[in-house]
Amino acid sequence: MLFSVIRCRPFCTGAVLYANTQISRYARLGHVENARRVFDEMSDKSIISWNSIIAAYFQNKLPQEARSLFDRMPDRNMASWNGMISGYVKNGMTREARRIFDAMPERNVVSWTSMVRGYVQEGVIVEAESLFRQMPEKNVVSWTVMLGGLIQDHRIDDARRLFDGMPVKDVVTWTNMISGYCQGGHLAEARELFDVMPRRNVITWTTMISGYAQNLQVDIARKLFEVMPEKNEISWTAMLTGYTQSGRIKEAVEIFERMPEKSIISCNAMILGLGQSGNVTEARCVFDRMREKDDGTWSAMIKGYERNGLQLEALNMFPLMQRAGIKPNFPSLISVLSVCASLAILAHGRQIHATVVKSQFDLDVFVASALITMYVKCGDLVKARQVFDRCSPKDIVMWNSMITGYAQHGLGEEALQVFHEMCSLGMAADDVTFVGVLSACSYTGKVKEGLELFESMRLNYSVEPTAEHYACIVDLLGRAGHINEAMNLIEKMTIEADAVVWGALLGACRTHKNLELAEVAAKKLLLLEPKNAGPYILLSNIYASKGRWEDVVDLRKVMKARNISKSPGCSWIEVENKVHMFTGGDSVEHAEHGAIVGMLEKLSGLLRAAGYSPDGSFVLHDVDEEQKVHNLGYHSEKLAVAFGLLRVPEGMPIRVMKNLRVCGDCHSVMKLIAKITGREIILRDANRFHHFKGGLCSCRDYW
Repeated sequence: MLFSVIRCRPFCTGAVLYANTQISRYARLGHVENARRVFDEMSDKSIISWNSIIAAYFQNKLPQEARSLFDRMPDRNMASWNGMISGYVKNGMTREARRIFDAMPERNVVSWTSMVRGYVQEGVIVEAESLFRQMPEKNVVSWTVMLGGLIQDHRIDDARRLFDGMPVKDVVTWTNMISGYCQGGHLAEARELFDVMPRRNVITWTTMISGYAQNLQVDIARKLFEVMPEKNEISWTAMLTGYTQSGRIKEAVEIFERMPEKSIISCNAMILGLGQSGNVTEARCVFDRMREKDDGTWSAMIKGYERNGLQLEALNMFPLMQRAGIKPNFPSLISVLSVCASLAILAHGRQIHATVVKSQFDLDVFVASALITMYVKCGDLVKARQVFDRCSPKDIVMWNSMITGYAQHGLGEEALQVFHEMCSLGMAADDVTFVGVLSACSYTGKVKEGLELFESMRLNYSVEPTAEHYACIVDLLGRAGHINEAMNLIEKMTIEADAVVWGALLGACRTHKNLELAEVAAKKLLLLEPKNAGPYILLSNIYASKGRWEDVVDLRKVMKARNISKSPGCSWIEVENKVHMFTGGDSVEHAEHGAIVGMLEKLSGLLRAAGYSPDGSFVLHDVDEEQKVHNLGYHSEKLAVAFGLLRVPEGMPIRVMKNLRVCGDCHSVMKLIAKITGREIILRDANRFHHFKGGLCSCRDYW
């Protein structure tokens, strides 16, 4: 050791010191090639020079190069060995760090502490404890590292015992113990320590305030915040975040306006808070005023738009973010994939998928689940399955996404196959899984299989049925025409039937025109959801199908008196990365309205030649037959399909989305259009997917 120091002295000249400084500077900037060039050009290299270049490689995530140089070092000192342990630990290579540790000719407290820190970072707390006990000497840093490991392992009582046994405690130790109590929600214990601390710094104060804020005790946090002797931007942001997470946006704005300096982090918190509370315009004002923006800024703004139903605005922000030189992050990708899924815009979704692959997020299970959902909701099950098959391991969310996807597309056999495969691999089914498989049985008329699965939920899978599962069975029985059995099930339910259950029964009554039970279900729904237009519309439809126009008028009067409005039917289609929206009726809003009407007239002749006769029972107004035919001809999905025939290239499916359930007449028309034109039409309505091809639909007319 002494020999190494003596040999170093003649070479520690000004030139050598300057070169060592250059190596460290280039390493910090990420220019490791330049650092190596400086090192190679040095005629005389000290141990410090070798240690510096090795540290440079570790700092730039090149541990193999660091090890290669370490092996070639003519001399090593304690700093050389410790640098290797620290470098491996920082690169998450604990096993390699332990090999270096075991090979050391001698160790000091830094060596032991670095190795303990490595195990703590890896989450192997038992190994960290074992090593900690063996340490021949410990300093306050060693104790604090071990304390942090126990807190990380949620062993708060063990952490407190260790804390009490420490011979010396510094402000960092006290603050860590307070933070551990706050993380576990033990605010009384945290405050007790805070009050008896011999010395506090701004980090301690901020930790205590954050603890109160994160546990939604923002009024206590505010009192402490106001008496802080010194505040920094983290303190202000902690208080701001406490208010936004509690939904107290007025106080958050007041804190934000008082802040002496508004950091990017605080602005991001404000944008997120405003977005969560529905104040998207104000969030955009904060966004636009920011001189600097990071990936968190953009993802917060995108999330705000997405959460408030402004999907196109969210989508438009994504390319702007990329043009600003900001790489997409996890939250922004999840948000735009959700938008693509919601609007079912496949071309955009594919572009986002390409970005996901470039950003190396494609193997993340959450992103993969979002990709599967996006492809499912865009009607591309083949691509959804490819993403699913490529991912390993798969979590329950991915399995559920695939099962639900097959169910929504009416592929009951495939949904059940995935379910059985999942169970055979030892993956435990949850309540969402059973909603998927029961829906699959319902959509495909598998009454026997559905009832058996429902019975086995509690017995074989320990999943207690919820109202949503009962709704699936009510739907299953109702679709198959067993409406009285569905009603009997509702009466025998062990839990209170909610709006979803009664809605399933009302939908079945509409399909099978059972007016008596429809009125029972509708009355229940109106009590549960008095402002929901759905029950009024479904009951009105049943009255209309029975020709009871006076009842239809009366219902509409009630809706008007209660200020309840029906969502207008609309459909949309994506062509050349642009979303085209259509509403029902012969409106002239679309730029190509004339060409669309021309296509509809052309199709009308072809349809009549193929034997089509308009079904006037799906017109919900008491008008003459000629008007009924006219109204049916201008349903929004027909307008969208006509536009698709004009603009979507031959050989590509026409993908149309609709916000309401497709009517029976449109369903019949789509089958014939697919047959006449030789085109595949994929229609997603409010309930499920319909794949029309060659005169047939994937639902087999069971919907």
